[in-house]
Amino acid sequence: MLPSGLSDHVDDNESLARFLLQSNQFNAVMVKPAALLPNPKDRETSVSRHGREPLARLWEIGLAVAGSRKLYGAAIFTAHVVRNAQLDVIADEPPPRHAVIRGWPWIESDPELQKAQQKELAALVASAAGPPLLR
Repeated sequence: MLPSGLSDHVDDNESLARFLLQSNQFNAVMVKPAALLPNPKDRETSVSRHGREPLARLWEIGLAVAGSRKLYGAAIFTAHVVRNAQLDVIADEPPPRHAVIRGWPWIESDPELQKAQQKELAALVASAAGPPLLR
């Protein structure tokens, strides 16, 4: 059990939120794959273990994540979708409810191939997220 009270295992049916902090990460009908790409520093994508409801709590978490940046919305998807894309979701507290998506391809010798493979996996997750939940 984690300090937040959540299990240390992220269940396949658990909802995850990727907060959208840039207006170019989505449009009215979809979350763009680029919104889900990993941070090159730690090779992970940060997510929160929270779904669409309760909405007030989702935005509270999102505003904490955003800090001084603007919070536009969130992409919501399940851990199952991530694992179907051959990636994994690991609990990573603190902060509370934080998790990371790991397992992105890293091909140091061919950065273009690496980016293409990452975008392909991100597109699988983004397509399952559907339209963004906008703030």
